[in-house]
Amino acid sequence: MQPGGIVVLNTGTQRESGRKAQLANINAAKAIGDTVKSTLGPRSMLKMLMDPMGGIVITNDGNAILREIEVTHPAAKSMIELSRAQDEEVGDGTTSVIILTGELMGTARPFLEMNLHPSIITGAYYRALEEGQKLINDLSVPIDVTKDAEVKKALNCCIGTKFSARWGSLVVDLALKAVRTISSGAHPSNKLGIDIKRYAKVEKIPGGTLDECSVLNGVMLNKDVTHAQMRRRIERPRVILLDCPLEYKKGESQTNMEMTNETAMVDALQEEINEIAQMCNAILKLKPDVVVTEKGVSDIAQHFLLKGGNVTVLRRARKTDNNRIARVTGATIVNRPEELQESDVGTHCGLFEVRKLGDEYFTFFEQCDDPKACSILLRGASKDVLNELERNLQDALAVARNILIHGKLVPGGGAIEMEVSKRLLEKAKTIEGLQQLPFKAVAFALEIIPKTLAQNCGADVVRVITELRAKHAGAEGQFFGVEGNTGKITDMREASVWEPLAVKLQTFKTAVEASAMLLRIDDVVSGIKKKKEQKTGGPQVQQPEGGEQETFGDARDG
Repeated sequence: MQPGGIVVLNTGTQRESGRKAQLANINAAKAIGDTVKSTLGPRSMLKMLMDPMGGIVITNDGNAILREIEVTHPAAKSMIELSRAQDEEVGDGTTSVIILTGELMGTARPFLEMNLHPSIITGAYYRALEEGQKLINDLSVPIDVTKDAEVKKALNCCIGTKFSARWGSLVVDLALKAVRTISSGAHPSNKLGIDIKRYAKVEKIPGGTLDECSVLNGVMLNKDVTHAQMRRRIERPRVILLDCPLEYKKGESQTNMEMTNETAMVDALQEEINEIAQMCNAILKLKPDVVVTEKGVSDIAQHFLLKGGNVTVLRRARKTDNNRIARVTGATIVNRPEELQESDVGTHCGLFEVRKLGDEYFTFFEQCDDPKACSILLRGASKDVLNELERNLQDALAVARNILIHGKLVPGGGAIEMEVSKRLLEKAKTIEGLQQLPFKAVAFALEIIPKTLAQNCGADVVRVITELRAKHAGAEGQFFGVEGNTGKITDMREASVWEPLAVKLQTFKTAVEASAMLLRIDDVVSGIKKKKEQKTGGPQVQQPEGGEQETFGDARDG
C-alpha cells in the first residue's frame, strides 16, 4: 500500500524492502556459502546429488554442486552464477569465491544494523578491492612457463584438492600435454588462440583402466567407415574435408517432373548419377585416401569413390570434429568439391585407423606432425568416475591455460589471503571516517579461507589461525599457510603449494563486486505466477520460455 491507500503493485506480488530485503539477501548468501564450505581443500568432503533425470553426480567441485541445486531466492541464484562465471573464466576457485562472498555479506550485517548506509559499505569494499589487487600482484612470483616442472607446481595444487588426486600426476600430465599441443598453434599471449573447449575434446569410454588415459597425438571421433570394403588402416593418408553433401541435390521446394516419353525417367535417373559422378571425379583428381564430410554421402557416391580411388569415407561428422581434424592434418574444409585444390589436402597425419573400444567403433587420426588440436581419451571403471575425472581435467586445463598466458603464481594454503588481510588492516589505520570499519571487515573476511582449510582437516581452528597471524606478523612470513592435509602451519615454498595469480585475482574481484552489488539491493519484488500442477517424482526442472533450452558447442552440432 502506498500513502493515501492507493495500491500500486499487483495484488499477486510479494515485496520485501529496506532492512528486511538486505538481511534476507545476506542470509541467502551465507546459506549458499555454508553449503559448499566442506568441499574446500585436499581433505574436503564429496557431495552426492541426484539430478531431475535420476542421474547421480558425485563431486566436490563448487560449480558442479551449485549447478545441480535448485534455489528460489534471487540473491542465491546470483551467487550460483558467480561460481559459473569463475569456472568459465579461470576454471578453479569456484568454491573459494562462494565462501568468500558469503563471508563478505555476513561481515556487512553489523554495519547495516548500526544504520550505516550501504553506499558507505560498498565504497569501502571497492577501496579494499583496489588495494587487495595491488597487494596480490606485488606478492606474486613469476615462473618460466616453458619449463614443465614449474607449471606442474600450480597444477598439482589445483588437482590436489580434487577426487583425481589419488592417481598422482595422471590428470596434471594430461592437462599440460593437451594445453601445450593447442598452444603450439597460437602465440602464448593470445588468449583466444588457446581455445580449450574447441580444440581439446574429451572422449570418455567406460571400461579399461585409468592407466590407459592419454592425450592422443591427433584426434579421434565416434565414427565408422560407411562401406564394409573401405580400408580401415591407412599410413600417411591424404585427407580431404568437406561440409557439403555427396548426393543428388534435391529441389528447394516441391518439384514436379512431367515425363513425355518412356526414356525420360531413365534420363532423369542418369542425370542424377552423372552429377554425383562429376562431384566424385573432382575429389578423385586429387588422389585422396580419406574423405570426411559433415553431411550425407549417397550409396552411389560411395561406389564411385571406392571403385575410382579406393577412398575411405566418413559421413555426418560434427562441425567441431571437422575443425579439429583440419588442425591436426593441415587440411582445409571446402564447401564445393569442384573448388578443391592441392593445397586443401591434409598430409600431416601419420596414421588413419578405425578401432573398436568397448562396444563402439572409433576413428583415429594419429601420429600427426605438429598437431594443433587433440583428443583426450579417458578410460575408467564407471561413468561416475569418468564424469568426475572429466570435471577435474577441465579445471586443470583452464588453470594450465591461465598459467601459460599470465605466468605468475602466488602461495596457496590461505597464505596469500592471510598476508593481504594483514596488510589491509595496516592500511585501514590510514583511512578516516566511517569507511574504516567496513574496510577492516574485508580484511577479516579474507581469513575465512585459511579458517575453512583448517576446519576441513580437523585442526584446532582458533589455535591454527592465531599461530598463522603471528607468523605473518614477522618478517618473511608471507609464505606461511595451512597445509591442507595435516592442518599444520607450513612454508608454502617447501610444501610446494602454489596457485595461479589469475585464479586468486578473479576470486577476490568477483567476491567483492558481487557482495557490493547484493548489499545495494533494498527492494525485492517477486511476482507469483499461478502454480502449475506439479507431478510427483524427482525435483522439478524449470523449462525456459520458448520450449527448447539453448545448447552450445558439440551439443548443437551433433
